[in-house]
Amino acid sequence: MTEAVEAVEMRTALLTLRRTTGLPVAFGGLLHDARQVRIAELNGTATGALRGLGISVGNGLGGKSIALLRPCAVTDYRQARHISHEYDAAVAAEGLRSVVAVPVIVRRRVRGVLYGALRDPLPMGERVFDAAVAAARDVEQSLVVRDEVQRLLAVTREPVRGRPEAWEEVREAHSELRALAPRIVDAGLRSELHAVCGRLAGAGGAPQDWRDPGGHRELRAVALAPREVDVLACVAAGSTNAAAAERLGLRPETVKGYLRAAMRKLGAHNRLEAVVAARRAGLLP
Repeated sequence: MTEAVEAVEMRTALLTLRRTTGLPVAFGGLLHDARQVRIAELNGTATGALRGLGISVGNGLGGKSIALLRPCAVTDYRQARHISHEYDAAVAAEGLRSVVAVPVIVRRRVRGVLYGALRDPLPMGERVFDAAVAAARDVEQSLVVRDEVQRLLAVTREPVRGRPEAWEEVREAHSELRALAPRIVDAGLRSELHAVCGRLAGAGGAPQDWRDPGGHRELRAVALAPREVDVLACVAAGSTNAAAAERLGLRPETVKGYLRAAMRKLGAHNRLEAVVAARRAGLLP
C-alpha cells in the first residue's frame, strides 16, 4: 500500500476537522519511514512551508505527541517551553500560534500525526480538542480497514492447487472483502476490490448457463444486487443473519430481506441451496 493511497484518509480527516471546528488550518502526514512522519497533506495553509517536514520522535509538538502516544497542544507555539523548536521557521512562515497535534496509532504503532491550528495565540476549547481526536480516530479506522484488505488480498493471491483448505480461505477472504469494500473511501481501491471479488467469484470456472443438480433444466445466469451477493458471501462463509448484519453494517431484518430476494432470484428454497446456486452461477467462489 503506497503512501499516496493512504493519504486519501488523511485528506478527508483534515477537511472534516476544519468543517466541524472552524479551525483555519489543518495539516498532517503518515509514516514516511521507520523514523519520521512526513507532513504531506495541507488544508487551509497560505504557504508551502510545512509541506515535506519530517517529524521525528520527540521533536516539536508533533514529535512530542508521537513520543507520548497522546494528543498535545500549545497556546503559543513560538513561546512554548515544553517542546523543542526544530520546526519554528516553518511554523512561523505559516503564521501559526495555537496548535494541537494528535498521533494516529494503529495496533500500538504510530502511523501518522494530525494537526489543527490557529493564527492567534488563543486557547482551544474542549470541542476543538475532541474533534481533532475524533478525526485522528477516523484515520486510524480507515488504516485498519486498509491493512485488513491488504492481508485478504495476499490470501487471494496464494496458489490453491494441491491445498483444498486454501480454497476455503479464499472463499472467506472473498466474503470479508465484499463486506469491507463499502467502507473504503478511496474509489480506486474500492474498484480494485470489486474487480478482485469478481475474479474470485469466477475462479471456479462456472459457466454462464448451468443445469440444476439433477441435470433436468437449464438456468440462465442470474443477476443479483451487490448487497444480495454480499449477504450470500457471508452466508457461504458460515455467518448467521445476525453475524452477517454486524459484518455488513446492516440490520438483521435487512439481511433477511436481501437473502429472501436472492433466494427467489436463484430459485432456491433455503440458504444452502442459495449458496450452491450462486456458486454455480459464478457469483461466489
